[in-house]
Amino acid sequence: MKFLLINAHASIEIITPTQKKKAMKNPWAQPLGLLYIAGVLEQEGHHVEIIDLVAEDITEEKIQRSLSGVDAVGISVDSFAYSDVVHITKKIKQIDEHIPIIIGGPHCTFYPEKSLIDIPDADISVEGEGEQVIKNIIQSFEGQKPLSEIAGIRYRKDNKILVGEPPNVITDLDALPFPARHLVSKYDYGKFGNDYLYKPKFTSIATTRGCPFQCRFCTRHIVGMNNFRKRSVENIISELQQINDDYGSVMMVDDNFLTDKKRVVDLLDQIISQGIDIDIVIQGARVDTADEELYKKMKKAGVKAINFGIESGNQDVLDYYRKGITLDQVRKAVKLSHKMDFLTVGNFIIGAPIETMNHLQRTIHFAYSLPLDLVSFTILQYNYHSDLWNEACQEGKISLEDGYSIPADSSKGLGNFSYQDLKTFQRKSLMTFYLRPNYLLRQFYRSIKTQDFTLLHMLYYARSLL
Repeated sequence: MKFLLINAHASIEIITPTQKKKAMKNPWAQPLGLLYIAGVLEQEGHHVEIIDLVAEDITEEKIQRSLSGVDAVGISVDSFAYSDVVHITKKIKQIDEHIPIIIGGPHCTFYPEKSLIDIPDADISVEGEGEQVIKNIIQSFEGQKPLSEIAGIRYRKDNKILVGEPPNVITDLDALPFPARHLVSKYDYGKFGNDYLYKPKFTSIATTRGCPFQCRFCTRHIVGMNNFRKRSVENIISELQQINDDYGSVMMVDDNFLTDKKRVVDLLDQIISQGIDIDIVIQGARVDTADEELYKKMKKAGVKAINFGIESGNQDVLDYYRKGITLDQVRKAVKLSHKMDFLTVGNFIIGAPIETMNHLQRTIHFAYSLPLDLVSFTILQYNYHSDLWNEACQEGKISLEDGYSIPADSSKGLGNFSYQDLKTFQRKSLMTFYLRPNYLLRQFYRSIKTQDFTLLHMLYYARSLL
């Protein structure tokens, strides 16, 4: 069979022949979930093409050309992009009404039945991890298994939305084929504006799935994603060896890469002993895992950057979120990361319902006190089925009719500030952080020390955004 897979994790615009063709976009990261699905399909002997709409605009001509000979289309959907997917699925059905459209990804996992209501031209919605599901769907296409017996799907039949078996969680991650990265080699990932933040070519790896922690703002408990599972060190090393010659940087996209410190040490030792020469970026790390010997080994293995979920400069807010960390642990981890010359990123959330202006000011001043290279100040969102969402629903403050992600806005009783006030505070905080003389001097000194001026270029590029 021939499959067309589409990454729709961005706003989609179908360019008509009368419109001027737009320039290629600069996507940040490869669509790892789709690449895993593609790997499974190729392992089963099928032909696959991927279109990444984060990386390029789509034209009617390209849709028509890509659908030639295709037996099925799969689309990965984010909730903020689902309304745009409505347009592209409609276009696909106009071209060939008999092509089955399978949708999956975050939107379908959070809202498995409503996804088919939201996207009326889709035929099957996949809930949760799709690698085994897609093989079962193919068996159904081939007449070997009814859709009603497939775990983790909703599907249309006789103008009704029916449900298959309950979704399963993949326990043996080593059994999965590696992502089919060659299918997106035409795209240039890892750029910010015209600069690469990390050494090209840029790719990503997931060494674990799930998260064992229970932060109140997170939706990871959906479909068992709080079931923490690990790939073996040997399996990860095999993938790193496969990509070592073609890629200069790899991001570990685990929710908490350092959760199992013994396993991480074993992995770092293997990277060092095998001579794998690739820059490593750690997307998610908890501050309570920091220790100097571990960080020294990370540096030796090629770690260049680390991203911390700090969330707040107030201990009572961290406790409210159930983060399970302390401000002293934050200070230790960030200072240790800075000592290792890692590019250190801190992520903060503003707008918790218990926060006052004093809380917000303490968070900002706490961020200023840390040797962070990059920061984000994100407005708290009540995401569907997070504990915060469920509590607000029980209190009658919000419902699904309000949307899938609701900002902490005082008008709905979700916080003490209006959304606009939080936006103003967010922008002012970013401007102050990046325009501080001591910060700019520190970045200049860091660039001279490392002979890497990329971050300074990025800051210059981003000045218009501040």
